Amino acid sequence: MQKHPELPQAFADLGIEVRFLKALQKMQFVEPSDIQLMLIPPAIQGCDIMGQARTGTGKTAAFGLPILQKINPAGRLQGICLAPTRELAVQVTAELQRLAEFANLHVAAVYGGQKVATQLHLLGKKPHFVVGTPGRVWDFIQRGALNIADVGYVVLDEVDRMLDIGFREDIRAILGKVTAKHQTIFVSATLDDDIKLLARRYMVNPIEVNVSRDHLTVDDVEQSYVSVEPYDKFRLLRLVLKHENPKFTIVFTNTKHGARKLAKKLHEAGIEATEIHGDLEQRQRDRVMERFRKHQIQVLVATDLAARGIDVSAISHIINYDVPVDSQIYVHRIGRTARMGAKGIAITFITSEQGKELTAVEKLINRQIPRRTVPEFVASANRPPMDRPRSAPLSRYQAPVLSAVGEAPAPSRPKTLGSRFRTKRGRRRL
Repeated sequence: MQKHPELPQAFADLGIEVRFLKALQKMQFVEPSDIQLMLIPPAIQGCDIMGQARTGTGKTAAFGLPILQKINPAGRLQGICLAPTRELAVQVTAELQRLAEFANLHVAAVYGGQKVATQLHLLGKKPHFVVGTPGRVWDFIQRGALNIADVGYVVLDEVDRMLDIGFREDIRAILGKVTAKHQTIFVSATLDDDIKLLARRYMVNPIEVNVSRDHLTVDDVEQSYVSVEPYDKFRLLRLVLKHENPKFTIVFTNTKHGARKLAKKLHEAGIEATEIHGDLEQRQRDRVMERFRKHQIQVLVATDLAARGIDVSAISHIINYDVPVDSQIYVHRIGRTARMGAKGIAITFITSEQGKELTAVEKLINRQIPRRTVPEFVASANRPPMDRPRSAPLSRYQAPVLSAVGEAPAPSRPKTLGSRFRTKRGRRRL
């Protein structure tokens, strides 16, 4: 094989052609990751593969490069990839498009939340490879707008999530529509019995490639927690952003309302922040993610569901403003940083009542998370007036507290249920 010193030779040694090496060079890929080293060669050979690797290890290029390389530019639709969420479908499509920049191949995405007419127009351009969510792909198959009978390559990305979300029946229906001889690749963070059962039904002698570590901790993430009361969280967050000065940050909240409220407060404080959550329309979410990928937003406030599929290598900090209700979610959150060998920082805000949640996370990752201090942050001695709980009304048997001048406050008028609920006059009580 002819060598090209200016191109990433390590990928050339795996069998990647020059037209894709040029794209890799432009994307600044130099050395393949573990999953790429182990998955690309058998994929080029045409084997069915079950690949297991944690988030952020380069799975898209691992299955994308060998498949794109084997697609005929003169042909029609030849490959399809299913992804669990809209965000991941968009992300996978964007990466495949970058990989295919010098190969004259067309990759399109179809997913819910975008106008059907718009995506029908994309399919009308006869893409070589389609990435989509199971629901929208099955919808187009039923409409007769997408014919996958003759595709030669089928990929299921993040299979575990698709099964968790409830796409099992859609996946089976879609895979059943592929009648031509084809290559099937599953990639997932985990390979449980359900996935292996699916593989036995739709794969032929699959090779299992597993580069996941035995433990769930992301070793390249510096993890810590800060003790704080709920009313002091926003002040703490501002100080963390001030002293850490992160390049790009995701701040996680547990609710959509919390994300909206926090993003608004950050924006009012002069911090370039935007929220992303399930209540946003798809075009709004696409616009937010595009700005974030272009580094136009410093802080992204996100809920867990909306954050699925976010794969931006420059994310330096993850801040758990709210502790996740499930300790497994903690692992997925911090996995958004430390991508492709980079370092990352994860800081979790822990209130005095959340010791159990912290312990559950530490048991899961089999590591004690150290406590950190933040410069200038000293826990407030008293709750701010607006956040103080209302005192219970005095009972008729309690003596009123005297004021500074020794006078008792005027008794307050007891609340009633209103005239609508008053007993009618003359009604006898039984």
